[in-house]
Amino acid sequence: MVKARIKFSHSFMELVQTEDSVLLFVVAWTITEIIRYSFYTFSLLNHLPYLIKWARYTLFIVLYPMGVSGELLTIYAALPYVRQSGLYSISLPNKYNFSFDYYTFLILVMISYIPIFPQLYFHMLHQRRKVLSHTEEHKKSE
Repeated sequence: MVKARIKFSHSFMELVQTEDSVLLFVVAWTITEIIRYSFYTFSLLNHLPYLIKWARYTLFIVLYPMGVSGELLTIYAALPYVRQSGLYSISLPNKYNFSFDYYTFLILVMISYIPIFPQLYFHMLHQRRKVLSHTEEHKKSE
């Protein structure tokens, strides 16, 4: 029984990995990480080009919604497979007297994006305004 579940789990992963939404979030998060670590590297070297600073505090405007959309669409695409298979779910009765429904958990994760995404997005917009306006003021005073 365990082997059958592992085999199904593997085929489940292949089904989800072929979704276009995976490409959406992988591209968004890859570009984001390249920019982020370039920013950190140049900051540590005390030689941060304005272009990298600008990219760090501007490209998230498109990349963040793109990545979140890709994540949500991928989770949504996985829901029928998770429900059908009972993947990662624990049913009662069991020796721990505990149950867990992964399908419900995924839905709750998707719903959690509603309050969390705007908070993080607007925080980044505030950071952008603060950092880039400070840079513009600094350039004008030179």
